[in-house]
Amino acid sequence: MLMFIARRVGVMILTALCLTFIVFFLTNLYPNLEKLAKNQGNQRMTDEQVLSWLGNRGYLQPVPVKYGEWLGVLPGFTHTDEAGQVTGRCISGDLTAETAPRRCGILQGDWGYSTVFKDDVAGVVGKRLGLTGWLMLCVMLVMVPGALIIGVLAGMREGSKLDRSLSTASIITTATPEYVSGVIFIAVFASSAVGLKWFKGTATSATDDITFANFTLPVLTIALYGMGYIARMTRASMAEVMTAQYIRTARLKGVSFPNIVIKHALRNALIAPFTVIMLQFPWLLNGVVIVETLFNYKGFGWTLVQAAGNNDIELLLGVSVVSVFVVLVTQLMSDIGYVYLNPRIRIS
Repeated sequence: MLMFIARRVGVMILTALCLTFIVFFLTNLYPNLEKLAKNQGNQRMTDEQVLSWLGNRGYLQPVPVKYGEWLGVLPGFTHTDEAGQVTGRCISGDLTAETAPRRCGILQGDWGYSTVFKDDVAGVVGKRLGLTGWLMLCVMLVMVPGALIIGVLAGMREGSKLDRSLSTASIITTATPEYVSGVIFIAVFASSAVGLKWFKGTATSATDDITFANFTLPVLTIALYGMGYIARMTRASMAEVMTAQYIRTARLKGVSFPNIVIKHALRNALIAPFTVIMLQFPWLLNGVVIVETLFNYKGFGWTLVQAAGNNDIELLLGVSVVSVFVVLVTQLMSDIGYVYLNPRIRIS
């Protein structure tokens, strides 16, 4: 198991480097850099002034060199002007050319500075990730138990009226995008047009104080979409297990149907849904972009939209690092959990 985890961690590191390099390359294309220079400098800057602004700040270096500086494995870029004043990536605030560290990147904890929020990227990402974490927790508490109950009930008696009804409902929820169900929820339960003002149409106030009124609609919007997918996977797995030979043997021995489901079928039926549930975490982290924007909940997805819309390169890179890390870690946890749930799998 330890060798398996070590190999997977090594693959994770290589994958993270490849993915972050691709994002770094795309965000550092010249049109983006030109837009950044004009936003930070002057919209009327000439091409020569743009090149000078970018060159003085190290943006015109080769992409591998800039990527190494951003990671913190290469010394930070420095520039000396005509007056002899030294500026650079690692020189900021009270730090001078003599006191500043040689390297200041992701590995050193320096995530850069957000031009939109006027704050350190690490602080912005940490705060917004915490807000989305609460949203993800509430969604998982609603989505996972509900999906498992629906899937198990549907799969216990394949082909029954209950199975067909629950399967149809699961397909409908999965086929309905969040931006559709979210608008429907707002129109029905938060709009004065219908009259059911049970909840608030926005979740802006939830960033400071989470209440039932301002947090229910965003949670339901996300949970319903993912619930149908997990329920269908659970139903298919449960239906397959219920036709296994050992289930038939238990029935012939006179074991009651509830005991067959709970003691014999349930654990094996949850092996496949477990992987699907673990893969919901990266989907939740990045799939909340629409919901957080729709309900104006200023979390991780909302921050991604703001960074992309305002060409905040450093913040985009910080968001990409967190997204890649969450995806890879949840995949590793899924593989490890799958081994423990299925005793038939052995790691050589």
